[in-house]
Amino acid sequence: MSSFPRVVDDVSVRLIAGVVLLVTVLAIAFGAWWLYLPLLLDFVLRSAIGPRASPVAQLVNRVVRPRLSTPKRPTAGPPKRFAAAIGAVMSAAIVVLWLAGAPSPLLLVLGAVMVVFPALESIFGVCVGCLAFGGLMRLGIIPEEVCLECADISLRQRRLAAERSPSRG
Repeated sequence: MSSFPRVVDDVSVRLIAGVVLLVTVLAIAFGAWWLYLPLLLDFVLRSAIGPRASPVAQLVNRVVRPRLSTPKRPTAGPPKRFAAAIGAVMSAAIVVLWLAGAPSPLLLVLGAVMVVFPALESIFGVCVGCLAFGGLMRLGIIPEEVCLECADISLRQRRLAAERSPSRG
């Protein structure tokens, strides 16, 4: 059963993207296409089960994130899950092509995409998968109910205000 949270910390998401960026750059720089195998596993675990099943998310959330004083920045979880699923598909394509003996230029093109997407997320906070998710919602392909907080940010703001106010009970 999936336990992907409805709301995630954008700072953690960007740090996770930074780890993915580092691994993809190393894979391309050294022709170490096998590095996409652990990325594939991590993307599959993260998108299918949630960040608690992801070794990369656990590393970030338990080791890196606690050392930063940056306050949490909540963002909707479903688009991030969709982005992780795109990462899984791209990583799977690279792994399959690598195992099939595909020529390096093809692997480099797909690898470049796998550098650009996490670079945009980690450096600039631009989530290409999230943009695609939003576009699919506008087209009606993804129902609005999947991500009510995506469609109405006031829901997230009210929930955060409730979390910050002292409990009256």
